[in-house]
Amino acid sequence: LAVLPAARALADALDGVLEVQSAFVSVNQGVYQLYARVKYPASEEAAAALLDGVSLTYDLDVMVERERRYWVNAEVTSVTLRRELSYHTVSGRYVVRDARDGEQSSFGTLESALEAIGTVDGWPIVVESQLKGEGEFQVSLRAGVRRGRLPDALRVLLFWTDDWHRESEWYSWSLPR
Repeated sequence: LAVLPAARALADALDGVLEVQSAFVSVNQGVYQLYARVKYPASEEAAAALLDGVSLTYDLDVMVERERRYWVNAEVTSVTLRRELSYHTVSGRYVVRDARDGEQSSFGTLESALEAIGTVDGWPIVVESQLKGEGEFQVSLRAGVRRGRLPDALRVLLFWTDDWHRESEWYSWSLPR
């Protein structure tokens, strides 16, 4: 019965709003860079799960497509920005690790860590040479969060929750050329 609070924390950890609030691209020397603000939910359950040793993984999926009039859109590129949030017990701080380069930052509160995770500034998503062909191009992005690593004791007891995650709606707009 001692595991039930941790199991409940996993089930309810992501209650709340998960949405892309704003996004745009800027072109810098032929590279399209994404700027976005995502609101990730912060709850007492998420904080409790992190304190119990559970990590959370935050993904930002970006897809660039060439629009076609009489056929499905053609995918130009698809990339994912992945960040992992965990709690470091010794320092008492929340640690955000970027999966691309392993860079880490620490924060005193869960809210400040989630704000940093939801801030994307100047992330390169496509280069101009990939945008071939006539027509308009569309950028779509979606935020997602899922349970990451579990401590060994919880992994054995909570094996049935391995595929649990949440995603926002797609946020789309035409790519400026």
